[in-house]
Amino acid sequence: MRRALLAITGLAAGTTALVVLKGAPGAGQATPDVPAALAPVAPGGSAAPEPSPTGSAPGVTPSPRASAKPTPKPSADRSAASRGGTRTRTTPAAPRTTTSAPKVTTRTVTGPSVTYEYGSLQVRITLSGSRIVDATAIGLPLGGQSGQRSDDVQARYSGTSGEVVARQSANLSTVSGATYTSTAYKQSLQAALDKA
Repeated sequence: MRRALLAITGLAAGTTALVVLKGAPGAGQATPDVPAALAPVAPGGSAAPEPSPTGSAPGVTPSPRASAKPTPKPSADRSAASRGGTRTRTTPAAPRTTTSAPKVTTRTVTGPSVTYEYGSLQVRITLSGSRIVDATAIGLPLGGQSGQRSDDVQARYSGTSGEVVARQSANLSTVSGATYTSTAYKQSLQAALDKA
């Protein structure tokens, strides 16, 4: 019975000392006060001792010297702390990349002169990089019925919005009523594409 009484008295004294030390200024991090009704209870019916901030056993009063000095927290940037500066997080700068658009070269290629039933013609194409951006026929017959056929072929195939630019090849549909002119145009165009 005497031992139980001494244990309870020691437990109460240790708990009181811990509560007093936790509330003392400069004793480290403050923890929220726990009401007596919510305090953990040991199997004997008394409040369970809280762990000591200094690591001493319950019921033992820690020395004031040990409790007055807060434990420093580890810092990732010790050099800033030792210089007395504030710790700031810096993100590394992304590497600078100078990505200018590649310079597109524009060039003109002229196909060979192709002779056909109504005369001869050549096709000149303009390329931007590897893409055809314009096409035109040179030396087409003017006037008369052959001139009309030449105009029909030129209107369908040539220009920046013609069939050559749209298809990007010499695989063109034949202009109705201008089969010879269409065939000569395609032959010169294919030769120009082969040179490009």
